[in-house]
Amino acid sequence: MSAQAAAVVPDNICIVMMSAVGDAVHVLPVINALKRVNPGVRITWILQPGPATLVRGHRSVDEIILYDRTRGLRAFSSIARELSRRRFDLVINLQVYLKAGIVTGFTNAPDKLGFDRARARDMNWLFTNRRIAQRAVQHVQDQYFEFLASLGVSPEPVEWDLGPWPDERPWQQSFLESVDRPVASIVTATSKPEKDWPAERWAEVADALHEDFGLEVVLVGGQSDRELEAERVILRRARHKPRSELGSGLRKLVSILDASSLVLSPDTGPLHISVALNRPVISLMGYTNPRRTGPYRRFHDLIIDAYGDPGEEYSITMENRPGRMKRIQTRDVLEKVEVWRDRYQTSGR
Repeated sequence: MSAQAAAVVPDNICIVMMSAVGDAVHVLPVINALKRVNPGVRITWILQPGPATLVRGHRSVDEIILYDRTRGLRAFSSIARELSRRRFDLVINLQVYLKAGIVTGFTNAPDKLGFDRARARDMNWLFTNRRIAQRAVQHVQDQYFEFLASLGVSPEPVEWDLGPWPDERPWQQSFLESVDRPVASIVTATSKPEKDWPAERWAEVADALHEDFGLEVVLVGGQSDRELEAERVILRRARHKPRSELGSGLRKLVSILDASSLVLSPDTGPLHISVALNRPVISLMGYTNPRRTGPYRRFHDLIIDAYGDPGEEYSITMENRPGRMKRIQTRDVLEKVEVWRDRYQTSGR
């Protein structure tokens, strides 16, 4: 009997995943798999306001409950009130930290599934009564799939269904009509300075993309102070000024990335959105382990790995390595652009 045939998915499930955009992308194949087994299951997802704008309206998300960490302790009292009105058959806690454990504790459900005690941090395991089997650290996406395995559910085929959705296609079409070259989207910065690549080097790459590869460069991301500063540096230094779409919002970002021939990104949410959309992405990795947080299953030949030392066979760990992003030189990125051109570039995109 197959794993999926043996699966039993209850009718009312709460997902606790209150992290950033990249993690939200990794959750989508999990809830899609649950819906394949039980199309009538109601999925309630507890997450932060930012990532909520990415997944609101997704076919597998029935309800979103917001956890706004900027409110401090008031965020816990607010979500406790919301959860007191609801009962679930199963809660799946996909995070290892205390705040997710506290929120899981607020839920009313007979079964609360979380990480094994070895991987759960901050006594998070105290808030669950079922746990996935202990095993070594894996890619984040595979780690989430362990929860499906615990329920007897197969993750295959891995599906994100992130869009663009039908009502978003007109905006995407107008965006495409406003450019006269294939689009290369550059993600200017991340949530952590240690994961960023120097903006002056992005300017050099932008000029080469325009002059040598015939691409229209678009800057994408949010409007944090570091992203805006990177934008200023790039626009000041580049001979061919890129178009900036910073602050477009996550749903328009999906449309832009989907319309892109190439995406260039450090380890941050848009990288994983690009993978979900099956858009070639050059990944600049130095601070975080590419085997744990890099592009899932796709575009490994486009990874620039500054995390490992030459010849190092490192394992999948949660160790971060500060100071390594500056190891990546402009020529390293352009060499990967040549790989993209030889292997992925298609006419008309």
